[in-house]
Amino acid sequence: MLTMTAFAGPWAKRKITAAFTDRISVNRVGPWGLGTIVVDSVRLLSKELVIPEGVDRPAYDLAPIVLAGSALFAFAVIPMGNGIQLADPEVGLVFVFAIASIASLGLIMGGYASNNKYSLLGGLRAVAQNIAYEIPLVLTAASVVLFTGTLQLSEIVAIQQNTTLATIAGVRIPAWFAFVNPFAFVLFVVANLAEVGRNPFDTPEAPTEIVAGYQTEYSSAYFVLFYLGEFIHIFLGGAIIATLFLGGPGGPFLPGFVWFTIKIWAVYFFTQWCRSAIPRVRIDQLIGIGWKGLLVLSFANLVLTATALGVTGL
Repeated sequence: MLTMTAFAGPWAKRKITAAFTDRISVNRVGPWGLGTIVVDSVRLLSKELVIPEGVDRPAYDLAPIVLAGSALFAFAVIPMGNGIQLADPEVGLVFVFAIASIASLGLIMGGYASNNKYSLLGGLRAVAQNIAYEIPLVLTAASVVLFTGTLQLSEIVAIQQNTTLATIAGVRIPAWFAFVNPFAFVLFVVANLAEVGRNPFDTPEAPTEIVAGYQTEYSSAYFVLFYLGEFIHIFLGGAIIATLFLGGPGGPFLPGFVWFTIKIWAVYFFTQWCRSAIPRVRIDQLIGIGWKGLLVLSFANLVLTATALGVTGL
């Protein structure tokens, strides 16, 4: 995950954005500009760590560690294929959401501890946003649990891989929940955009309004940790989407881990597409979309799923 984040942050993000905006991206250091990854790492880590006056030092120091650590820890129960899964608890889905939600604590700690009103606003926005969109995420995931009857992530993946939705011209179509319930899949993807802070839901950072939000006063290694945590959370969102809706590491011909990697990179490309193509909504619009839109739709999806399962007797 750390290796993929190193590619995604300083290199892939710039390449994708440049392609959307018809510009020349990094191409000077190394083939295709790949040396930029090393150059940026050295540049950021060698900068002076500037600590502003009046910060709440323990919270200021811990915030970037909490943000990055929560995303890495959540990967422990994700089945990545070929036996790559550190733990497989019966409540794996609950564990992932519980650990990932700790990131909100890191954001509010960074915003509050920085002694900066723009950072504080960014931290408050982040918490309000995460609360508004975590509930639709959990409710939509619950509709998958209704289908599978289990919270164990390996079982959720196995059910998708072992069940056939249809056979077309001799080609087996697996019962991935993105095919079984595309409405839930769309809801989850939209809510995930808000959880990882990508357009149109990037209001916690909002550089045109609040400088860089909760991470405004961070530099050097602390900024790297914030940046790292942000991108690992994007990959974690992709991993959860792949596990719940895209059959996890399932796929033909290639090894499971390769398929898993392809799927989470596909989600990453989608988030960058949204970042380049969709304008940011206002904070009041963002909260309204979460509470009045996605929450209502996620409840409707849960009720309709339960009704359909009851009627069909599955």
